[in-house]
Amino acid sequence: MAEKLSEEGLDLLFRKARSYNGYLDRPVSEDQLHAIWDLVKWGPTSANMLPARIVWCVSQESKDKLAALASGTNGPKIQSAPVTAIIGMDMEFYEHLPRLFPHADARSWFAGNDALIEASAFRNSSLQGGYFIMAARALGLDTGPMSGFDNAAVDAAFFAGTKVKSNFISTLGYGDPATIFDRSPRPDFKDFNKIV
Repeated sequence: MAEKLSEEGLDLLFRKARSYNGYLDRPVSEDQLHAIWDLVKWGPTSANMLPARIVWCVSQESKDKLAALASGTNGPKIQSAPVTAIIGMDMEFYEHLPRLFPHADARSWFAGNDALIEASAFRNSSLQGGYFIMAARALGLDTGPMSGFDNAAVDAAFFAGTKVKSNFISTLGYGDPATIFDRSPRPDFKDFNKIV
C-alpha cells in the first residue's frame, strides 16, 4: 500500500464531498447497494465483529414508513431520496465471532457482558457507518446521514424480532447541488489537535 490517492480521489472522498438534503431524479440500482457493502465489509472493526446491519429502504412504502418516524425536515428528505439506509447494530454480533474471528475464542470476551456489548456494537457500527459514507462516495454516490428519528420506533418497525438496534440513517443517491448550504467552517490542525 505504498501508493496514495490522487488529489482527485481525495477531493471525491473528503474535500469536495458534501452531505446532501436532496437528490437528482436518478435511480440507484441494487447492484450499487451490493457494491457499497462489498467495500464496507473490508473496513476494520474490533475482532472483525462487523456489527452493522443495514436495511436499505428502496420502496416508497418503506421510505414513507421510515419518514413517519423521523423528526423535523428529515421525513421529506427520506421520502424523496432514491434510497435511505438504516445503519443498525446487532447486539448479538458476538454469536458470529467463531466464523468471523476464528483464531481466538472472541465470543467469550463479550457473551454476558452487556456494557461491553453495547459499547462495542455502537463504536464499531458507527465505524462501519463511516465506511458506508466513504464507499458510497468512492462509487460516485452521495449521502445525507442523520440522527433525527425515533430509535425505539424504528427498531420496532424495521428490526422487530431481532437483537438489532438502529444507530443512524442516511439518504443515498446522486446529490442535487441546489439542496446544500455553503460549506461550514473546518478547524486547522492546531485548533483541535495536540501532539505529545
